[in-house]
Amino acid sequence: MLSNVKIPELSNPSVYMKNPKRVQEILQSMVKAGSNTVQVISDFDMTLTRFAFNGKRCPTCHNILDNSKLISEDCKEKLKELLNIYYPIEIDSSRSIEEKLPLMVEWWTRAHELLVQQEIRKDLLAMVVRESDAMLRDGYQLFFNHLHEHSIPLLIFSAGIGDILEEVILQAGVFHSNVKVFSNYMDFDESGVLRAFKGELIHIYNKREGALLNTGHFQELRTRPNVLLMGDSLGDLTMADGVQDMENIVKIGFLNDKVEERKQSYLDSYDIVLVKDETLEVPNAILLYLTGNK
Repeated sequence: MLSNVKIPELSNPSVYMKNPKRVQEILQSMVKAGSNTVQVISDFDMTLTRFAFNGKRCPTCHNILDNSKLISEDCKEKLKELLNIYYPIEIDSSRSIEEKLPLMVEWWTRAHELLVQQEIRKDLLAMVVRESDAMLRDGYQLFFNHLHEHSIPLLIFSAGIGDILEEVILQAGVFHSNVKVFSNYMDFDESGVLRAFKGELIHIYNKREGALLNTGHFQELRTRPNVLLMGDSLGDLTMADGVQDMENIVKIGFLNDKVEERKQSYLDSYDIVLVKDETLEVPNAILLYLTGNK
């Protein structure tokens, strides 16, 4: 199928492409430009982390905190109520992004207010992550280490909680110097107690604004106009909008949930769609191809 691009993983049964020929052309063009022109922009929850393990859902950054012993039972109940109200809206393919936007802001804002009331202590976050069921996808060591060895910048763009996210990759031993995180960070007072969240709220549907607000980061990477983008929602497609003079982009979408009703919209939006694939096999194979399998 991909005659000139030798990536056998693209023939995996979990891989779907609307236009394989186009994917091949983009990858060939990126290889020609060289791996020193490549940058990777990725979502975190359910993209770099697993969606499920042994049939059980894996936690997102928010879940890690919500399910921890730092949160009272009453607060857990309230957070669960919010999830039951807003998650179905988030993944409802019949609603437009414009319609979902204010509701997502409402969800995140209310959730953050509940967390602030819990007076969470910064020095307990590492323990919370250690005790959680958070799991990066299979193949994460190769993914993070290979990018680092080839000095390819990895920007992780997350609507989750940055402090928790960093702790997950730190404990996995892959928080290398080429990794930059844009996320929602907690604001602790001088005694290390959570008092607020910093800056502008990043949620699933405003990553474009986040990308454009952080143009300084993209300015530094102007010599890297070739992008590998990875996400698990249609909101992730705008994460690279801050990249100036982009030449090529390959968008890899992880379709984890509600597959039948969402498959077409993912195929229309992402170049490569990975259905219920809990690994980083395909992104890793593409990275190895882009770096000449070194």
